[in-house]
Amino acid sequence: MEVQQFNYDNKIVKYFIIATLVWGAVALLVGLLIALQLAFPAFNLGFEYTTYGRTRPLHTNAVIFAFIGNAMFAGIYHSLQRVLKARLFNDTLSKVHFWGWQLVIVLAALTLLSGFTTGKEYAELEWPIDILIALFWVAFGVNMIGTILKRRVKHIYASVWWYLATFLGIAVLHIVNSIELPVSLLKSYPVYAGAQDAVVQWWYGHNAVAFFLTTPWLGLMYYYLPKASNRPIYSYQLSIVHFWTLIFLYMWSGPHHLLYQALPDWVQALGVTFSIMLIAPSWGGMINGLLTLRGAWDKVRDQAELKFMVVALTAYGMATFEGPMMSLKSVNSVSHFTDWTIAHTHIAGMGWNGGMIFGMLYWLVPKLFRTPLHSKKLANTHFWLATLGILMFAIPLYWAAITQWLMLREYNANGLLTYPNFLETTTQIMPMYHARILGGLLFFSGFIIFLFNMFKTIAAGKLVDNEPAEAPALTDSSARKAGETFHRLIERKGVIFVVFVFIALAIGGAVEIIPMLKVESNIPKIASVTPYSPLELAGRDIYVSNGCYNCHSQQVRPLRWETDRYGEYSKIGEFVYDHPFQWGSRRTGPDLARAGWVGSSTYKTAIWHYNHFTKPKEINPQTIMPAYPWFAKNTVDLTMIPVKIRAMQTLGVPYAKDYDKKAVADYQEQAQQIVAELKASGVDIAADKEMVAMIAYLHKLGHDISPANKK
Repeated sequence: MEVQQFNYDNKIVKYFIIATLVWGAVALLVGLLIALQLAFPAFNLGFEYTTYGRTRPLHTNAVIFAFIGNAMFAGIYHSLQRVLKARLFNDTLSKVHFWGWQLVIVLAALTLLSGFTTGKEYAELEWPIDILIALFWVAFGVNMIGTILKRRVKHIYASVWWYLATFLGIAVLHIVNSIELPVSLLKSYPVYAGAQDAVVQWWYGHNAVAFFLTTPWLGLMYYYLPKASNRPIYSYQLSIVHFWTLIFLYMWSGPHHLLYQALPDWVQALGVTFSIMLIAPSWGGMINGLLTLRGAWDKVRDQAELKFMVVALTAYGMATFEGPMMSLKSVNSVSHFTDWTIAHTHIAGMGWNGGMIFGMLYWLVPKLFRTPLHSKKLANTHFWLATLGILMFAIPLYWAAITQWLMLREYNANGLLTYPNFLETTTQIMPMYHARILGGLLFFSGFIIFLFNMFKTIAAGKLVDNEPAEAPALTDSSARKAGETFHRLIERKGVIFVVFVFIALAIGGAVEIIPMLKVESNIPKIASVTPYSPLELAGRDIYVSNGCYNCHSQQVRPLRWETDRYGEYSKIGEFVYDHPFQWGSRRTGPDLARAGWVGSSTYKTAIWHYNHFTKPKEINPQTIMPAYPWFAKNTVDLTMIPVKIRAMQTLGVPYAKDYDKKAVADYQEQAQQIVAELKASGVDIAADKEMVAMIAYLHKLGHDISPANKK
């Protein structure tokens, strides 16, 4: 049998490891900043670019795509070569992928802080960056699939199954969710509207968690846990069941983020059903990992990398039990729009992904650089700081969620809300926000120790860029062997395996999304709901640009304490002209769906909004909302108004023919009414300022279905 010599590419792995360390520090620093901003509004720093609404998306994108993403690529590129006994398919593609991904991260940071955003969680980046992501993701996929095709082993190991599912899943999710209509270089509108956009976005949002934060890390667990413990994976059969059931079920679960909301019941029911079913394969994977360590628990005591992996698997088990439980309507009424969701995501992000990253790198870096870890004591110190940090971060947020929910739904003896003012509940949970900061500081302190340990280890070692290896040449394996199972057969057939994975992924999304795209038959319109005026549309864009959806929802659920506090519950037909939807996922401030309902407790005058934006502390000393004085200074680009109207017409919004030609005149006419109202209250402001547009937009919310405007 011919034995072939070749080299592993370790240099690209080193690049991704260094990027992981650098971006991890940035992501955690921004996370600390936004935690401080919620507890102490002064940390918004008084700049347009550093408000919570802009830094929060920067934090989530930096954690997911910069820190976790770079670590994922490092682990995949290292393990893929070893399990396939082949060098990566193309060195140039590897470099294009690496530098392209770093370019995307830098562009994301610059645009998000500058207010260029689509306003869709985890998919905030504008259309040119979306195109770059697709291109560099394809480079990664071609590199991986090319390596699979030139492998020197017959059967594709379990880790590679998960890597393939990751590539295909993210490709489908990103492309479908990012279909948008550009109106300028850094501004676009999604082609979906309202409930359609909500379903597509949370099909993407939930499954971005699945196929970026779960499936690749399960593949890495199947490689690095056996390597670090020197034990074979517990059950090959369980890994098969785990893989196929998980990738099939995950795609159906997105609508559980939209329970009790303006969404068809059948979509919500599918989301709940498949979310509950996810417990079985998720826990199957956790059990497979933990039982791999049977007989090796003495190693866990001594090795920080194994301790981190055990915490990671435990956090994975907790998060994948909690997620399905939160998809039950009774639990969701408590958890949604509260800090429960934030605690849940951080158990997964800090515990599962963080634990796997730290465990993987504590094992991988010494092996890659051929030197002992600089300090095992520091690694163990990092472990305890990180674990305590996770607990001190998450537990106060669970406490805050239950406290706030109980206050929001409390009624007095007269049958009235005990706390009608939402801010009363926010001020009550401030001590929990302070505790969260301590948890974050502990976790970040551990990360600094980790950085020091990694860089000292790297400095002491020597990387072999092209590591020599050898393996027998792969012989023809096309014929089915006697007694060979079907799964063992398709493990030898890379293309067929990819086709089966794609089919498993595509079914759930197709069943949920395609029926939602027929607007007329599935999303009834409300006669009184009219498109946004040019001024209101400009205000909506400013609202999105400043990330207001990060603190405010626009969705009143049919729950008594919500309708008593905000007004009539939201209907699916209210949102048919919303590109993008703005239902929100966390209420740090009150819901705004009825902000323009004249005569209700939610309605505020123009001067109230002006004062609230420029000096919120004077409106309420306990508020945690930052001031937005630049709204009174920044000017709206009126030349873009006709362009935006034409874009809306292209998307099906029923403006009159040639309305774009009179849109600016209508803008100025409506703006002058608000200017006059403000002038009567002692405020002089030009009609083209952002403040005027924002006030118009807030006065539009819910106005069309208020009792005075119903038809």
